[in-house]
Amino acid sequence: MSWNPTHNPECPAADGGLETLIIPRARDLGGFEVRRALPSPKRQMVGPFIFFDQMGPAEFITDGGIDVRPHPHIGLGTVTYLYQGEFEHRDSLGTHQMIYPGEVNWMVAGRGVTHSERTSDDTRAKRHKLFGIQTWIALPEDKEEMAPDFEHHKEAVLPEITDTGVTAKLILGDAYGESSPVTMQSETFYLDVVLEPEASFPLPDNHEDRGIYVTDGSVDVAGDTFEAGRMMIFRPGDQISAKAGPRGARLMLLGGATMNEQRYIWWNFVSSSKDRIEEAKEAWKAADWEKGPFRLPPGDDAEHIPITPELERTKPKERWG
Repeated sequence: MSWNPTHNPECPAADGGLETLIIPRARDLGGFEVRRALPSPKRQMVGPFIFFDQMGPAEFITDGGIDVRPHPHIGLGTVTYLYQGEFEHRDSLGTHQMIYPGEVNWMVAGRGVTHSERTSDDTRAKRHKLFGIQTWIALPEDKEEMAPDFEHHKEAVLPEITDTGVTAKLILGDAYGESSPVTMQSETFYLDVVLEPEASFPLPDNHEDRGIYVTDGSVDVAGDTFEAGRMMIFRPGDQISAKAGPRGARLMLLGGATMNEQRYIWWNFVSSSKDRIEEAKEAWKAADWEKGPFRLPPGDDAEHIPITPELERTKPKERWG
């Protein structure tokens, strides 16, 4: 989730056809666990994916839930995909959208957008669970200042790829001859893959940069076994197939064209320019919601996440694909 971009995953060396193995560090946010796989010290991006968080799984008692107050983004797109639970999304474009398991929220920040993510009042009234993935996708340099946009797509419109023991949903981009309806600004693929025990599934071969994240169960790749909470990134051109272990597996496949342009990350901002990040930082600190470049979401404009002194002391980090 984008309110906590500070903890770094570990990246041990990897063999057996892998370029990098990432073991995210878990962080408990008051009974809610987040595991961050990207960015990491040794491999900051997979294709255009520059941020990858596993949210949960978590269970909340009555009145519990998530409250991510309004916060800003520039230079990226966010995609939220849930296995369990729901979010109530509001943004400065005027969007008010619930998201449920299997659906896609795709928000393009471009030159600047503000949004909040909360558990709805209806869900808080009962015991509930939350489990999902949120990623950021860096925009191409010529799209960084595009107008912000938002799309929501129901599960039924996402292409489904099936085989013996395999069910895969294409969330973003192109793979296996299918195309997602979500509007993308660069070459991308992103899939939710469910494997029955011992079933196999290949990585697409039409993309340069490719990775697998295991959210449940385990998989065997080139003779090595990887449990849940592991991200594997593979060398371009290698033919890779993942075989589920005895309990089956659920995977997120991700990647696309390598972005060769330099990127910087500071808090919720991604840009090819440090100066642009400084401009966004000063604009958010000024909190001029009437005349400044940022607006608060209609219906959720009573509070926002401020830039704290501790955050102010951090510097933009340089990232490469």
